[in-house]
Amino acid sequence: MSAITRNGVAIDDTFAEAFGMSGLGLVITADTAKWANICATVMTGFGTSVIGAGAECGIDREMSPDETPDGRPGVRVLMFGFSPDSLVPQLKNRVGQCVLTSPGSACYNGLDSPKTFALAAGPRFFGDGWQTAKKLGKRRFWRVPVMDGEFVIEDKCGYTTDGVGGGNLLMLGRDRAGLLEAAEAAVAAIAKVDDVITPFPGGIVRSGSKVGSKYKGAVASTNDAFCPTLKGAVKTECSPDTISVLEIVIDGLTSKAVAEAMRAGLKTLIEIGAAKGVTRISAGNYGGKLGPHHYHLKDLLP
Repeated sequence: MSAITRNGVAIDDTFAEAFGMSGLGLVITADTAKWANICATVMTGFGTSVIGAGAECGIDREMSPDETPDGRPGVRVLMFGFSPDSLVPQLKNRVGQCVLTSPGSACYNGLDSPKTFALAAGPRFFGDGWQTAKKLGKRRFWRVPVMDGEFVIEDKCGYTTDGVGGGNLLMLGRDRAGLLEAAEAAVAAIAKVDDVITPFPGGIVRSGSKVGSKYKGAVASTNDAFCPTLKGAVKTECSPDTISVLEIVIDGLTSKAVAEAMRAGLKTLIEIGAAKGVTRISAGNYGGKLGPHHYHLKDLLP
């Protein structure tokens, strides 16, 4: 595979292959930014991969009081699934178990769209008949009595079927600690791009996968070509000095947002360069057979 070298780092002439997803956004507010973040973090927990988690979830960004419906500190979270139907139980359970329960929380629609879910369909019934509805303009809200006052939740939230899941960057390096530091910096750069999330722990995944397995019932297994410990046993993508490979996976509400996020991450990795032991940047794809969205690294170079 041919490569372009920038600042001592080889960038493969390849592409990240991503697929269509459905996505939604919520705005979670609380009395303080601390509690808005606690609520959002718990609500998006165990939201790494639809393969086993049911939905891919993460924090898009923090919101100032002048951006939120109730004038309090807030956090926008995004949630992605293979279809709108797959998001319905995830929405009900995550809001009911994690947002309703969090001190001082409120939950609002975070995506303008003609397509909507009934956001309050489950949580409002926790009021046991004492819940009340109020309409402000074209938006309807529910007030649910709870022990610290009221839980306010919007009646509906918007969703899109134009989301994209699986944008990615693969980073190879000769210094494990340095590679992780570089990956963290790339995730921080991606976090500044609106409408995207990096759903794995800290935005980074060390267990990149391939489709299928030798074991019956397993839909995915370790990406052996990028496992440094298997260099001598498989057709490897690791050079002799590669000791670590990390991946950043990106989901976005639009294809454009995913491309911008990959560009931001790629730029940061190149700027850090070989100083932190980054030797090569690649991307995961399946020959174009898995998804319709192809992000060529050469087109995203700064």
